[in-house]
Amino acid sequence: VGSSLNDTGDGLKTNFVSDKSPAYFAEMYRRDKLHGGHVIMLGSGNDAAAESALNAFPGGLQLGGGVNADNAAHWLEQGASHVILTSYIFKDGEFNRGNLDRILEVVGKDKLVLDLSCRLKDGKYYIVTDRWQKFTRIELTPDTLRELGSSCAEFLIHAVDVEGKQSGIDCELIKLMAQHSPVPCVYAGGISSFDDIKQIKVLSGGKVAYTVGSALDIFGGKSLRYNELVKFEQS
Repeated sequence: VGSSLNDTGDGLKTNFVSDKSPAYFAEMYRRDKLHGGHVIMLGSGNDAAAESALNAFPGGLQLGGGVNADNAAHWLEQGASHVILTSYIFKDGEFNRGNLDRILEVVGKDKLVLDLSCRLKDGKYYIVTDRWQKFTRIELTPDTLRELGSSCAEFLIHAVDVEGKQSGIDCELIKLMAQHSPVPCVYAGGISSFDDIKQIKVLSGGKVAYTVGSALDIFGGKSLRYNELVKFEQS
């Protein structure tokens, strides 16, 4: 839940643990033609599980978690449509242009998604890294979005303060994304109902996509049925 994941396990909050494999969900998304989902490796020892999901839906899923210039090509070869970057380009709290340039040489901007997930501090949004534990000194502003948008195909932005809590969406962040992102962008965090999803569409004028997890019945949620959501988006 949110930024509760850490190396020690202290304070860890878990919504749901599935008895299904990553490949099971990937095959379900493939069947329902849901392209653009995210396979995120939160820690070590997840390579085989991630590969199984990517192999089950070649070209349909994005891969993030520990991606760098040395392994990005491998994940594309395994079937990822894009690789997702955060910590590799925001190192020690600062934007590392050299690392971004290195990975662009390997995969190109059309295969690159930048994860700008953020938390509020002193009334401002700051990009966070390392499983959302560490604040960078990079504020998420219109200028930041415009600058980074020239080097990627898409943004993925979690509102970390509400992520996993099914407590409602961050309307101000969605408006910031809609008004200033020069590339397609995906919002995540706090979605708990169809009303939240409809509000995202209204607030963004249809410019911001979304990802939803813990509210879905397939992930133990009570308020959103996966099959109904698929029908809603396909209608």
